[in-house]
Amino acid sequence: MEDVSESYKVKFVLGPWLVGSCFEFVLTGVLCCQFINYFTWYPDDKRSLRIAVLVLLLLSILKSIESFAALWIFLIENFGDINKNLMLSVTAWWDTANPLLVAIVDFYVQCYFCSRLLAISKSWVIVAPVFSLFFFALISMVLATYYITTSESIQITNWFAAHFSSLFAGDMLLTALTAYYLIKTKKNVLPQTVGLINALVRLTFQTAAPAALFALFTLIFSQMNRAGHFYLGFVEIAFNQPLPKLYAISMMWTLNARRTMTMGRSALSGSSSEHPSGTRVRTARRTNGDVELGRIEVLTQTETTRHVDVRDMFDPARTTDDHKHGLGGGDHKLGSETSSGP
Repeated sequence: MEDVSESYKVKFVLGPWLVGSCFEFVLTGVLCCQFINYFTWYPDDKRSLRIAVLVLLLLSILKSIESFAALWIFLIENFGDINKNLMLSVTAWWDTANPLLVAIVDFYVQCYFCSRLLAISKSWVIVAPVFSLFFFALISMVLATYYITTSESIQITNWFAAHFSSLFAGDMLLTALTAYYLIKTKKNVLPQTVGLINALVRLTFQTAAPAALFALFTLIFSQMNRAGHFYLGFVEIAFNQPLPKLYAISMMWTLNARRTMTMGRSALSGSSSEHPSGTRVRTARRTNGDVELGRIEVLTQTETTRHVDVRDMFDPARTTDDHKHGLGGGDHKLGSETSSGP
């Protein structure tokens, strides 16, 4: 362990806690606005999706309470006693469990995005490797938490590396696969629907980038112990503390983006639209479930129209319900008839 001054310990132990927690509180305000917008804009969403958002709200509140309590204990109750604050990471359950609480919130949001990928890929074979990475990341943090309580620094460093590398790799793979299937759909859609696909591809990268970047920085600083910089390793706290809020914001950003995308809905799912060959396509409007994004009409080689319901990306539970009512999804027709005429 490095032989450093007390002021150095304060800067690199309490400093990251203060910076990371303050940034987390700022993101909490952003997240509260997103929750309010969601429950205001989408009162007709399926109950399962609204419950999922409520659980995310509860987890976010608990994480903020834990961060505030930690700052109070570090900076007020133990003011000036840096060595006692260092011991809390081993002796205080709320400090020891902090990385695990972060990992649980991260995993919860990642499950939503995996279900979203399943809705557009229609294949568990595609989703399984991504989900396995996220599940391994969660288990790695469970083991890291155990070794924190036993003060085995090498094991802590190893399992932190396993956690954050799996987290980062999973985020990259999830983003790439989601974008791939969106772009794959884009090749066959009617010209007036290309803009919606482009918007969804941009949204995929925009929502994934902040959390992935912070996960990468957390991974880098968590490994400083290997280079002999024990206290510099605490800098990872500044990036790890706001990480669950970044994941939560990415989920709510994705859900709330529907409102902006529906502005162009009339061009996508009006009563009729011109077919490139001169025919007209008439689509039926469906009102069950969450607020519609509208269907993407895809021209196949047989000159028929199939419909890809992009709403399934936001509420994957819709796919199961649609099959129960005979509406189908993906490569199945959704009950709307195509008619050809002048």
